[in-house]
Amino acid sequence: MEGGIGVGRRPVRVHVGGCWDASKRCHPATQDQVRRALADGVLACPHCRPDTALGVLD
Repeated sequence: MEGGIGVGRRPVRVHVGGCWDASKRCHPATQDQVRRALADGVLACPHCRPDTALGVLD
């Protein structure tokens, strides 16, 4: 998951591991954490499409 800028910011985007567009602010997350983040409105990366990889679509 890609965190926002600053300490304590909530995630701003979710990536699949190894995504070329992931920033230095990314940290590993479990599949359940990613599903929960997507359900809470965190954006899925438009390049690696973690929502498609996990079967979670809008």
